[in-house]
Amino acid sequence: MSSINTPTFKQLFSHPTHFWAFGFGSGLAPKAPGTFGTLAAVPIYVLIQDWSLWFYLPFVLLTYAIGVWFCDRSSKDLGVHDHGGIVWDEMVGYWLTMLLAPKGWLWILLGFVLFRVFDIFKPWPIGPVDEKIHGGMGIMLDDVLAAVYAGIGVQALAWYFQAGIFTVPVF
Repeated sequence: MSSINTPTFKQLFSHPTHFWAFGFGSGLAPKAPGTFGTLAAVPIYVLIQDWSLWFYLPFVLLTYAIGVWFCDRSSKDLGVHDHGGIVWDEMVGYWLTMLLAPKGWLWILLGFVLFRVFDIFKPWPIGPVDEKIHGGMGIMLDDVLAAVYAGIGVQALAWYFQAGIFTVPVF
């Protein structure tokens, strides 16, 4: 992530849009800000993982909608489309990945790894969406698509474990 047009911690706390878009400051990590943004989403997930679908899904939809605005505004203020430090999209993507995931640290870790893999490598159609759709919608949408792939992966693994094809290690 380039330091050009990157806000400081002081600027984050004085500018609410950057504070949210930069994942409470996690996006200021000098290396792998997307990974740190996803890590920042984990404690929030731990707090909300027991919510019913009727609360969890609206939470994800609301954070997505708000994220489109935060990410768009922050990228315009910084003059950089999809600045590497904007990580709200990773946070929402992780929460979407974990929709209906089994409970436990194994699943938290699997969801994290699968989401990061799909977000980093951007298989079709994630890559073209990332390249062609700009603004807040483009910043958020590629992570939503990565979350769909990762969520399918989590659900497939959960099904395999439940069917006894694989066994779940005990931690």
